[in-house]
Amino acid sequence: MKALLPFIKLFKHQWLMMFTGLLLSITTLMAGIGLLSLSGWFLSAAAVAGLTVVTAQTFNYFTPAGGVRFLSIARTASRYGERLATHEATFRLLTQLRSWTWRKLLPLSAKNLQGLRQGDLLNRLVADIDTLDHLYLRLLTPMAASLLMLGALYLFVAWFDAQLAMTLCGILLAVWLLLPFIFYRLGRQPGIAQLETKRHFRVQLLEFIQGQAEITLFGASDRFRAELSKAETAMLNSQSAMANVTALSQACLIFCHGVAVIIMLYMAASGVGEHVPPGPMLAMMVFMTMACIEMLMPIAGAFQHLSACVTAAKRVNELVEQEPDILFNPGSDAKVTKGELGLKDIFFSYQANSTSLDNNSGEQFEHTVLTGIELSVKAGEKVALLGQTGCGKSSLLSLITREWQPTSGSVSVDGRDITEFGETSLREGITLISQRIYLFSGTLRSNLTLAQKPAQPLATRAQRREAQAVNDEKLIRVLNKVGLTTLTQGDKPLDIWIGEGGRQLSGGEQRRIGVARALLRDAPLLLLDEPTEGLDKRTEREILALLFEFAADKTMLMISHRLTAMAQMDRIHLMEQGKISASGTHESLLATDDYYASLHHKLG
Repeated sequence: MKALLPFIKLFKHQWLMMFTGLLLSITTLMAGIGLLSLSGWFLSAAAVAGLTVVTAQTFNYFTPAGGVRFLSIARTASRYGERLATHEATFRLLTQLRSWTWRKLLPLSAKNLQGLRQGDLLNRLVADIDTLDHLYLRLLTPMAASLLMLGALYLFVAWFDAQLAMTLCGILLAVWLLLPFIFYRLGRQPGIAQLETKRHFRVQLLEFIQGQAEITLFGASDRFRAELSKAETAMLNSQSAMANVTALSQACLIFCHGVAVIIMLYMAASGVGEHVPPGPMLAMMVFMTMACIEMLMPIAGAFQHLSACVTAAKRVNELVEQEPDILFNPGSDAKVTKGELGLKDIFFSYQANSTSLDNNSGEQFEHTVLTGIELSVKAGEKVALLGQTGCGKSSLLSLITREWQPTSGSVSVDGRDITEFGETSLREGITLISQRIYLFSGTLRSNLTLAQKPAQPLATRAQRREAQAVNDEKLIRVLNKVGLTTLTQGDKPLDIWIGEGGRQLSGGEQRRIGVARALLRDAPLLLLDEPTEGLDKRTEREILALLFEFAADKTMLMISHRLTAMAQMDRIHLMEQGKISASGTHESLLATDDYYASLHHKLG
């Protein structure tokens, strides 16, 4: 139950709407029970009054009839208001919960999330948070309303007969306390299994859809479909098990309610307070007991929502309770102005341990990727890092961008330790062309303006149109520069929909869009991670010439395993097994390093 406390604390921000929903829920229950009780008394009293002419003429038909109409209207209105208020409070809580979760999640680094599959992360952010909205709507509100209604019911019945009030409310209170507890214990494992199998099925389905091309090409569709069907069967079996427990709880609830009706009928038959024989009061007590089923019905499903909410809360808490591995300095006014880089005695390893969120093996391992790296890049210098795949080049770049934190050693920018910078100022000072260019499902314009700083809001629509037209011309010029003239032809070329991940573009076109993003961003430090990967040699030379022209007054650090444009570099560092094995200019390395000379001869 402790897992729910962080989410219950969020309720204080919506207390007014939540209290309104609770009040209207109680009003609905009171009107419903009062309506059936008054109707039972009215019908019985009218029947008794009709036995003789005298009582028929003296019986007041109008007041009870008015009461029935009033309670029926009140019940309808309060039910409608209760639906509006509770659902409005639920949606507000859900919005607040999502925002709170995202604020906790965004500072987490790659190390915090390294053991979590993307499909599972998506499931926690969507399905588990959706499950938590039951906490107020289907658990706390109906349970609290039924408990408070029990107190009101006791006071009302005790006005007529204290013994009957004690009997009725004692039975209802026992049902309110025992049934949720018993069926929470019975339904706990099926509830957990239901959430886990649903999560597993969604992850399997997401991976099947994302890898459809590779699965089809390698002829593995049947195997993956069999695994998906197995996951679906497990999910349906868990849902069936939970449905059986739910059906049993409802059957027990109806049985207990029937027992309460029989007991009240038996006890009230001998008299209700001063009314002996009870007459119409017997009907009122029995109908009142029958009407109590409305406030007991949520109890049947309370155990199910409770087990689901607790399980979902634990899974979300595993995310939000983590301490970010990488911390920025939000109060710092430091800016990246020159792009000077320094790495001193850097050691780094990717670590996984038994506390990883999705680590099934429970094993611990540690592999050192970088060992004692010493690197200095002066402002305005053009430096290259060369090495075979897996030698640690990209890992080094991830330390500079603070995607990962070095195990030991320090990284400095412009002579300041990188930890002294705020996240915004650090991001504004760095332009990165990553090895994998990610394109969002949207227009060409939206994928390019991602690299630009947000424009200042303009007052009039005409000014906004003019500013957009000027910016569109700039975007088209950049696209033409990187050789994407085929995309700038036709009417409204920037409105081309490029699809999820840029599916409608070739790999070379996607790479060029990544270069175009860099050209749209004026930052003093330019980091290039295999910027021409997948391009032919001629295009590679053209793109590198364009980047060198763009970075004429900037600091450039380029990672590559190819030797194109190495003669233009101020310094070249060769990496091998996480260490810098040799350093120098293109000419000096050709003369002194046999490996570099052989590589140049082979790739030149």
